[in-house]
Amino acid sequence: MNLSFEFYILIIVLAIVAIVVLSIVGRFISLWFQAFVSGTPISLFNIIGMSLRKIPPRVIVNARINSYKAGLKQIEVADLETHFLAGGRVLEVVRAMIAADKANIPLTWKQATAIDLAGRDILDAVRTSVNPKVIDCPSDVKGQGEYIVGVAKDGVQLLCRARVTVRTNLAQLVGGATEETIIARVGEGMVNSIGQAETHLEVLGNPQAISQLVLDKGLDSQTAFEILSIDLAYITVGENIGARLRADRAESDKRIAQAKAEERRAMAVAMERENLAKVEDMRALFVEAEAKIPIAIAEALRAGNLGYMDYLRLKNVQADTKMRESIGNPEEEQT
Repeated sequence: MNLSFEFYILIIVLAIVAIVVLSIVGRFISLWFQAFVSGTPISLFNIIGMSLRKIPPRVIVNARINSYKAGLKQIEVADLETHFLAGGRVLEVVRAMIAADKANIPLTWKQATAIDLAGRDILDAVRTSVNPKVIDCPSDVKGQGEYIVGVAKDGVQLLCRARVTVRTNLAQLVGGATEETIIARVGEGMVNSIGQAETHLEVLGNPQAISQLVLDKGLDSQTAFEILSIDLAYITVGENIGARLRADRAESDKRIAQAKAEERRAMAVAMERENLAKVEDMRALFVEAEAKIPIAIAEALRAGNLGYMDYLRLKNVQADTKMRESIGNPEEEQT
C-alpha cells in the first residue's frame, strides 16, 4: 500500500514537472510552428538557444519570415542574431532591405547593417532614395539667417532662398556629410554665383542660370545625398552696398581732407605768430639802437667829432623827416 502511494506521488510530481516544462517551452513551440507553416523552418533548439543568449526569439523569427517571404533568402538566422547582438535594429534593417529590393535599389546586408550601426535611419534613407525630399536653404534652424545674401559686381545686395531636391546616396551614407553640409555648400555656391554676375539685373532676369551654375559645381561630393535640382524659391533686391561703401569712402576722404586743412591752418597760424614774435624782437632791437643815438651824439660833441652847428642841422633833418611822415600818414598821426 505504501508502494502504491509513493507511485501516485511520483506520477503527480512528474505531471507537475511536465506541465511546467510544457508551459515554458510552449511559447517556443508556437514560434517554431509559425516559422514552419511560413515555409522558413527554424529548429526548436535554435529558438530556445536564442532565449538563452538574451535574444528575443519573436523578433528574429518575424524578421526571418518577412525577409524570406520577400525573396531575401540570403539573409540567414545567424546574420539576424549577430546584428541584434551588435546593437542593431533587426526589423528596421529587414524592412529597409525589402523596400530597397522592391525599388530595385542595390543594397546588401552588409551595407544595411553598417548604416544601421552607424546610427542612421536606414528605412528613412531608403524611402528618401525612392522618394526624394526637399531641403530649404537656409533652413529654419535658429542662427542660420532668413536669407542667402549675395552681392553682384554692381554692389547691389540680393536676398534669396533656395529649395534643394535630394535623394539618399546609400553608397556614401556611412561617412558621408549630412544635410547641414548640403545647406552650407549651396549657400556658399549661391553667394559665389551672384558675386560673378555683372549686375543684379542679370540674376533677376535669369535666376535659373544661377541655380544651374551652382548645380554644376558638384556640391554633393562626399555627402550622403545626391542633389537632383536647386531652385530659387524667393529672390529680392536688398541694400545697395556699393553705393553705401562709396558714400562711406567719400565721407572718410572728406574727413581726411578736413584734418589735413586744419593741420595746414594750424601751421600757418603758428608761423604767423612766430613771424610776429620776430618782428617784435627786431622792433625792440631798433628801439634799443635809437636809444643809443643821443648818447653817441653826446659823446661825439664832447670828443669834438661833431660841431654844434652840425647837431642843429641834424635836428632840423629829424624835424623835417617827422613832418613829412606825418603828412604822408595822417591816420597814424591822429592815433
